Amino acid sequence: MGSKLWSLDGTRTVQTTVVEMTAVKAREVVDVVTDRVTFTVAAKQELSTPDGWVPAVEGGGCMLAWTHTKKLCRERLTIRPGYEFGYFVGATCADGTVGKNCVSLVVNEEDFAARYAECLTKATGLPAQLEPVTRPSGYLKRDVPGFRVRVVSSYLADAMRQYVGGDAHHMRQRFPRVVLRDIDTFDGFLDGYIEGDGFRHKKWDGRTVVSSNVPFLEELAGIIGARFTPRPKGSASALVVTDRWKARGTFQPQYHPLEPDESSWVEVRDVRLRRAEGAKPFTLYSYRLDPHPGFLVSGHLARQPW
Repeated sequence: MGSKLWSLDGTRTVQTTVVEMTAVKAREVVDVVTDRVTFTVAAKQELSTPDGWVPAVEGGGCMLAWTHTKKLCRERLTIRPGYEFGYFVGATCADGTVGKNCVSLVVNEEDFAARYAECLTKATGLPAQLEPVTRPSGYLKRDVPGFRVRVVSSYLADAMRQYVGGDAHHMRQRFPRVVLRDIDTFDGFLDGYIEGDGFRHKKWDGRTVVSSNVPFLEELAGIIGARFTPRPKGSASALVVTDRWKARGTFQPQYHPLEPDESSWVEVRDVRLRRAEGAKPFTLYSYRLDPHPGFLVSGHLARQPW
């Protein structure tokens, strides 16, 4: 009584409280085999599917709501939209690396790295610092000094992958529409992205961004109302961003969640009925919970039968 259990609320993991618990004896249980793991529950234990709650014994072939159990106790960040968030996303798209549980940026310019670290901290609350490093230069044929900013957070890494369509590789990432929440966030994105993959013109008011990711540039061009002609395959393409692009009136705010999805669907491969051997039955526990009625069994969302 009073214990906390993990549950799912939409795509988010949440905690719920045990307000009542009962134990019953049963002669039969079912082993549910999914893409992720095999777990044992009562035959009538209800499992969450896209079509509603289904008894476990009838779950063969169904898709079940699931979350990664190893990520339940990680720190969940409060990500703040605004210029700093946009700058962090833009610079990461241009020059950053998204690992399994970390996000990093390695650049030659100390000022760029310092702005990135400051924006990352303001947007996420994570402490970010500069670290002097060296890295090989293919052009100079020697190691050159640079600066690295790296934070360890699987939550932020998952969020970045979600923002860019699941694959954070620079050539496969999609345009992060999360930066379209408001004009301040988008301005930050442009500054961060162009500082990494572009340059400002000296003789007229505008900047140019250079990338081989043509679909990314095509979507960006549509948002700022610019004309864009990709170069032949194998060559980097350029997109001109005039300082007066806002006068075109093409920017339309869009809402996209900042928090990463923490749930997905896994398929039930098999349901195996298992009977108690000998005189000793199975002991099963039933929970009444508040405020969320469901709880996780090996990461799968379940609830007691009504």
